[in-house]
Amino acid sequence: MQWYLEAIKNYANFKGRARRKEYWLFNLFNLLIMGTLYLLGSAMESLLLFVVILIYYFFMFIPFLSVTVRRLHDIGHSGWVYLVNFIPLVGGIILLVLTCLDSEANDNKYGPNPKVLVH
Repeated sequence: MQWYLEAIKNYANFKGRARRKEYWLFNLFNLLIMGTLYLLGSAMESLLLFVVILIYYFFMFIPFLSVTVRRLHDIGHSGWVYLVNFIPLVGGIILLVLTCLDSEANDNKYGPNPKVLVH
């Protein structure tokens, strides 16, 4: 939960680097919250919960984008590489592989290695 909150605190920070742990735990908690809201909305057949899901989705879009850009920075790529996600069929797979790669061991042009700056 700490990494989820950390990503939300840095919601508009597109500079620096994000570890794999921060990226994947943010996405895990995001998925769990979205799934829970969706299941509640389906079980109750409530339009209000679907509106809440939509609001949550729009609220979390910028933090998701920023943590993804910082994750790409961590492996030495520009945030613009995120646009590879829009290539049909293979873009999502490419982005998945990139986000699974280990951090660059040393400092790079996007900042110091976040593994050295352990929380």
